Amino acid sequence: MNLNNFFNPKSIALIGATDRKKSVGLAISKNLLLGENRRKVFFVNPNKEKVLGKKVYSNILDIKEKVDLAIIAVPSEIVLEVVKNCAQKKVGAVLVISSGFAETGRSGEENQEKIVKILREYNIPLMGPNCLGILSPYLKLNASFAPGLPREGGISFLSQSGALIDSVIDNSLTEGYGFSNLISYGNEADVDVSDFLEFLKKDDKTKVIAIYLEGLKDGRKLIKISQDTRKKKPIVILKGGKTFSGNRAVFSHTGSLAGTPQIYSTAFKKAGILEVETLKDLLDVSLSLDWQPACKGKVGVVTNGGAYGVMVADWCEKFGVRASEPVDILGDALSEDYKKAIKNVLRKKEIGGVIIVQTFQAMTEAKENTKIILEASKKWPQKPIISCVMTGKHSSVGIEILRKNKIPNYSEPRQAVLAMKALLFG
Repeated sequence: MNLNNFFNPKSIALIGATDRKKSVGLAISKNLLLGENRRKVFFVNPNKEKVLGKKVYSNILDIKEKVDLAIIAVPSEIVLEVVKNCAQKKVGAVLVISSGFAETGRSGEENQEKIVKILREYNIPLMGPNCLGILSPYLKLNASFAPGLPREGGISFLSQSGALIDSVIDNSLTEGYGFSNLISYGNEADVDVSDFLEFLKKDDKTKVIAIYLEGLKDGRKLIKISQDTRKKKPIVILKGGKTFSGNRAVFSHTGSLAGTPQIYSTAFKKAGILEVETLKDLLDVSLSLDWQPACKGKVGVVTNGGAYGVMVADWCEKFGVRASEPVDILGDALSEDYKKAIKNVLRKKEIGGVIIVQTFQAMTEAKENTKIILEASKKWPQKPIISCVMTGKHSSVGIEILRKNKIPNYSEPRQAVLAMKALLFG
């Protein structure tokens, strides 16, 4: 299945373009125009002559030029007719934003099946329905109603939930991580998560694939494609609907059957997918895999707080991370003490990476310590460095410098160890 028209279309037609305030159609219209210097954008709406100062066509069939991607954002009851026009136009791909299909019950499911049948007859891939859309920051593509385009980076994020992507984008703007692609695939009526995995396997901008998953249509397909994809880049997954209540909520959300949690976890393990428990875990782990090299050896620990060293040791054992005895340089440690300790740990052949803990005390030299960490990263670029500093007023400057140099910081020992575990996994 050719998915290029979703990610890098040379021309896009939005059916449902409008200038009505606080509408989905207006949000998508504005987002598409931000990338108009890279691709042609056509607006379609039989009730409008102009939207945002741009000509509007009554029907997609009135557009004489080729359309690579048709985005449909109209009421569900007229989507089928619009899809027929798109098929007649022979567009490259169709993205249905509209909801009101399989997630609403049998009637909606039947309409969804009709849409799929028409497009498959014309060999046109369908994304959605009931989704946010797709964003590719490197290509300045925002084919969605998300509130903005995030930073460029190596994370491709796939989610059945569009609202989750909105929140992740907002969070990324303050936390500093970036994306190669964000994909909200909704009901998976045609193109599913496995198809996107296969595409991203070949995407040179993607270093790690993060997935929020609720249900699966074809578990065997996912395992097979994941096993192949995993050879080239790591996959991290957060499974929603692992309880009875969550399972019921999944069906009303995307029309998926969530299934038994144990079955999914076993399948993920077999496929080489790293499963995490929270959204924060998913983002923390993905950030680590994007910014740092793989860890090939034992994990060293340097700390100026004994309690933090103890907690790091605890979490290393819980997560199955082989770690050396924490090097405690005590609370009055200066930057020179950090320098000696970090050097002594990283120069050992058996050490594959290090977690550096800083607790802020009156004599702590936060900026100087940051410089030392950066120097160590340059001297041992093949060994990952994870920072563990609880964010606060006095530590924020140093943390920001680390982020700009792609050294992740985590305020909790658990998160720092989980991030390093992912680098051992990756």
